[in-house]
Amino acid sequence: MLGISVDSVHSHANWGASLGGVSFPLLADFHPKGAVAARFGFYLENRGITDRASVIIDKQGIVRYAVSVGTDGQRNIDELVAQCEQINDGTHPQRAAGATGAAGAMNSDKTRGAATLSGDAALYLRSNCGHSRRASLALDNLHLRAVVPVHNISDDTDAEARLLKLGGKSQAPCLVLDGKALYEATDITRTLAERVAPVG
Repeated sequence: MLGISVDSVHSHANWGASLGGVSFPLLADFHPKGAVAARFGFYLENRGITDRASVIIDKQGIVRYAVSVGTDGQRNIDELVAQCEQINDGTHPQRAAGATGAAGAMNSDKTRGAATLSGDAALYLRSNCGHSRRASLALDNLHLRAVVPVHNISDDTDAEARLLKLGGKSQAPCLVLDGKALYEATDITRTLAERVAPVG
């Protein structure tokens, strides 16, 4: 599952953190603005926003279901689950559905517990560093705070020495995963999202 909006990655990170974390990646359809949404017919160019919509794409890359609830509507999670089940068991119609009105209420993600991560990881951060903050927010948004140890090299000289030994430099943020060092916040976020197991 992916969330897409025309907001920036920084807005997504702060929004996810305000909810206590979300368990799926958020994609920024930021530049060119609305390009992905427009391909699905959900970019409202006159307002500069996207419609609130859900699109289900099967493993072959075919759109099997698309529904809009309007910009103020709420998704019907039970209906979306039913559509996914029909697609998985082969009983779903082989074409996308039309738009429908608002229905149902969105289930809260706040009650989910910690996720799991394949591989042994540690995250090294630096105080007052925007890129470190972004990597830290990724941990929260993916529910990995309890799983991945975090070391602030601004306050902990031993942590900085360990990082220097592990990666050959004391640059932060740095995700050390299975003995390999990743230094760019974008790469760190992507790798965490790829290696996380969904929360139940």
